[in-house]
Amino acid sequence: MSNDYFRETRSTNLAFWGLGQMMRGAGMAAAFVVAIGLVLWALYAVGLLLPEESKQAPDPNTWSSLALPAEERTA
Repeated sequence: MSNDYFRETRSTNLAFWGLGQMMRGAGMAAAFVVAIGLVLWALYAVGLLLPEESKQAPDPNTWSSLALPAEERTA
């Protein structure tokens, strides 16, 4: 009695190769998502280290507090 469980045909070999390529791509995508998550977490951690006064400071953009001329406001 012979078992052909471990004999791979050409189509089986191709299917395993394709599955391996898909798993490799999924692993690379997972590593990319984890890397982005680590960067965002690091920014959050730095934000927690800042003093509370810096979080309550006014907007540093100088152009946001400038008044527009009257003709631009009505347009």
